[in-house]
Amino acid sequence: MPIARPGQPGYEAATAVFALGAVPEPAAAAVVRTVEEVREAVGFARREGLPVRVHTTGHWAAAARPVRGGLLLRTEMRGPVEIDPERRVARVPAGTRWGAVVKAAAEHGLSVAHGSSPTVGVVGYLLGGGLSFYGRRTGLAANGVRAVELVTADGELRRAEGALPATASASLGTSAGIGADAELLWALRGGGGGFGVVTAVEVALFPVAKVVTGAACWPAVHAPGLLRAWREWTLTAPREATTSVRILNLPDLPEVPPMLSAGPVLCVDGAVLAGTDDEVAAAQAIAEDLLGPLRALAPPVLDTWQTTAPAGLLDTHMDPSDPVEVIGDHLLLDELGDAGVDALLEVVGAGSGSPLIAAGLRQLGGAYGEPAPSGGALNHLTARYGYSGGGVPGLSGTKEEILARIPVVRAALTPWDTGRTAPTFVERFDQPQGHLDAATVAAVDAVRDRVDPGGLFRDDVMPGATRR
Repeated sequence: MPIARPGQPGYEAATAVFALGAVPEPAAAAVVRTVEEVREAVGFARREGLPVRVHTTGHWAAAARPVRGGLLLRTEMRGPVEIDPERRVARVPAGTRWGAVVKAAAEHGLSVAHGSSPTVGVVGYLLGGGLSFYGRRTGLAANGVRAVELVTADGELRRAEGALPATASASLGTSAGIGADAELLWALRGGGGGFGVVTAVEVALFPVAKVVTGAACWPAVHAPGLLRAWREWTLTAPREATTSVRILNLPDLPEVPPMLSAGPVLCVDGAVLAGTDDEVAAAQAIAEDLLGPLRALAPPVLDTWQTTAPAGLLDTHMDPSDPVEVIGDHLLLDELGDAGVDALLEVVGAGSGSPLIAAGLRQLGGAYGEPAPSGGALNHLTARYGYSGGGVPGLSGTKEEILARIPVVRAALTPWDTGRTAPTFVERFDQPQGHLDAATVAAVDAVRDRVDPGGLFRDDVMPGATRR
């Protein structure tokens, strides 16, 4: 395992990122593929006095503290995804992407509360909470984590597993009789990082026979009626359905369908889960209950909704496959009402002059809003919607135009802002972040102090998740 300094072979590969707006600049970097290599790297960092950072993917990469100095580790642990169909659990080596897990689970008629992109890493998504298109049925993806294997600051490989008593979280690190492994698992799930280098996770699976999924898009001139109808449907939507709505300003590129680059469009996408073959007809009826009235309001210019195998869900959200620089923002919102819909469209809709390439709402509620008795530090979200929006300099506007629009949208949505965020949807380090209350932050810090008393991983803790 060569540890590379800037300019040395291996440094560029170890520091490559998908989010080009968060390019790391560590003092040293390495790709680690075995537990022994992780131990060696942690030992090197201790000897050299370098804080350790762990590479992340997806939105969260830009939301983490900037990587300047220290040792950056990219985990690409060897070994396949292992499926235990009897226990309905997958063991996933760190560095694995969601596409591999979905494929392995599908061979057994199972799936997992995965992200919307097949190329996003499993570990960061899960431990950051994880909002899946199955989430209104399954809850936050972090609740499905059954065990975490990690190397801590002392170089030891630990296995965190087990459930805490329901009333224990406020006194973690101080109460006798609470298992340390269960404490650590609780803190790892949504606690904001800084505990060690995760080498593998075990995550729960569930049966999925079919998924009704896709995206339907309309010219944004129809957005007022469509968005109001979508919001009204979400008020009573069955929890089998999890959807989102976005205003897209897509560039004229070969990979973008012409009907989507001709002007701003409103897209409704998501999924309806059918756990068994007997539930497929009901899932199709739920999707029709949403889409039928929308199609009646105006004919979509693109409509890919269909009944498909679970792997089809990975294509629904049309996430980019190549590295990009996204400058964006994220809020968790209360019920909007028509006033909130109008406020959003005024700043990102047709005629607004918005330079954001995508801006919209993800449907929450259902199991997302229910505390999981055996969940972690973050085990539910009380908001009704998650807003996220961002632009790509050179494709949807200049950097200056995008940065100027972000506070305009935030101000427009302030009346409905809960003040909280979902970690894996935060787009920037300098945006307001906060997903834990003060008592939970204190309890998580107590666990960090126990497993990392010297603060080797102090820079790996996300903003708002520590008192330090």
